[in-house]
Amino acid sequence: MSDPMSSERNAKRILAAAIVALMLAGLAYRGLVLKRLEHTSLVFVGIPALLAIATLYIRPRSAIGTVNKIIAIALCMSGVVFGEALVCILMAAPIFFLVGTVVGAIIAGFQKRGGTGLSGAAKWRASVAMVLIPLSVEGVIPAFEFDRDERVSVTAIVGGEPDDVRAALAAAPRFDRQLPPFLRLGFPVPTHTSGSGLRVGDERRVMFEHGEHHSGELVMAVSSVDAASATFSVVRDSSYITHWMNWQDATVAWAPVAPGRTAVTWTLRYRRRLDPAVYFAPLERYGVRLAARYLVETLATPVRPEIASAVSGVSPSWR
Repeated sequence: MSDPMSSERNAKRILAAAIVALMLAGLAYRGLVLKRLEHTSLVFVGIPALLAIATLYIRPRSAIGTVNKIIAIALCMSGVVFGEALVCILMAAPIFFLVGTVVGAIIAGFQKRGGTGLSGAAKWRASVAMVLIPLSVEGVIPAFEFDRDERVSVTAIVGGEPDDVRAALAAAPRFDRQLPPFLRLGFPVPTHTSGSGLRVGDERRVMFEHGEHHSGELVMAVSSVDAASATFSVVRDSSYITHWMNWQDATVAWAPVAPGRTAVTWTLRYRRRLDPAVYFAPLERYGVRLAARYLVETLATPVRPEIASAVSGVSPSWR
């Protein structure tokens, strides 16, 4: 049977560790924001490592369990500690737990081999440093970062002739279809829109709202156009999306594939802002791919009365 006094002492230690860890993490994050490093690996690798190490000074029974318990508490309270929205917490949670597990596993390994003294502590600290420091400096040191320029394309077969697609693109944007589930997790959503036309210089304005956290406007203008494509380049962007990526341009190309059927290819170019790339690059590509498909469905799918009956209730076929 477990000793009630021992259990109570352990609970107090965990609570004390949580308070200390959250305080250190909060101070570290505020410092990184002041230095404009809030998008680097120091946040997504360095801070969870700091949380993990802070909790281990209470001599826990299970290093991995205690570390991840404190990280879970920190993530639940991160709206207060870091001022982040739910979507940021969801995006960061897997990498936080991964870093915490790595740190806890290193400590547990040394504890099993009897490395509990001064020399043992020095060894696990050195091991943690060798594993996590290289991963934490991505985006901090200019020479140590991966390519940030990304390009995502999707193609769909929609109902209508090429001229119908062109007319749909020239109309004022309407985002009346429901967003994919992933994009409804807490990302900024388009609300008010304005602008039309497919001549060079014609603008599109989209207001994005992010709950009560932040709202901003994305303005894009037609920078080039021909008989089978159009490119919209970013004029300015004050939306919260800029915390994760910087849009560059969107190119839409269309070509007939059969009578009454047109292939539409929507290509989005952007610059990734979040590190580490190994985690955030594929995550952002996935989200942008969903966004490109949604844009084809909402902005490039003809809705003229003469073809509405053929496409009503039918989603574009993807390839």
